[in-house]
Amino acid sequence: MNFFVIADVHGCLHTLRELLTHWRPAEEILVQLGDLVDRGRYSPQTVELCRQLSQDFPDKTVFLKGNHDWAMAKHLGADGPYKSWLGWGGRATMQQYQAHRQLLAPHAAWLAARPLHWQNDYVLFSHAGFADVADPLDPNDTDGVLWRRGPLRNTGQLQVVGHTPTDSGQPETDSVAHVIYLDTGAAGGSRLTALRLSETGQVLETIAVPTHERDIE
Repeated sequence: MNFFVIADVHGCLHTLRELLTHWRPAEEILVQLGDLVDRGRYSPQTVELCRQLSQDFPDKTVFLKGNHDWAMAKHLGADGPYKSWLGWGGRATMQQYQAHRQLLAPHAAWLAARPLHWQNDYVLFSHAGFADVADPLDPNDTDGVLWRRGPLRNTGQLQVVGHTPTDSGQPETDSVAHVIYLDTGAAGGSRLTALRLSETGQVLETIAVPTHERDIE
């Protein structure tokens, strides 16, 4: 089974919808690397679309947790509020949910339940990547899989990550660590990119959709 991998969406609903027209559910697993919310204009609708896809295609979708998703879930969860999130995207997202209040609690619960990574023998997916730290799966570790900005370690698998927008607006690779960086800056007005991968990590196709203006204007 091949993979159809998408990185940071950040509320760019219409851009995501266009990119998903290239997904082949009959033969591909959709893997989304996290950060569905904040920055773009349609965070509630974006989360709802992905939540519905996870229900309609439970064996063909993997939605991972990004740091923005984690922050929203923490803000609204038992350990909240997480006030710092309001300063880097949360305030606008909470305003968007004013028109979708019935979705706020179920969305926070769904985001909280997203896994931090998914892997097979050949490919390792996460939001920001695995580095040489004691516990990369600690969500509070600034060098963990939700937050890492520096070099990643070679795990023996192909790592595919988002989180850090590429300078080129194209997917970029680190051949030493065997990593593909897939955040091509959708929320910054660049593009949302998908990789079609074989189950062994071979890149079969790269598909990019320019960010729809209405998603960010």
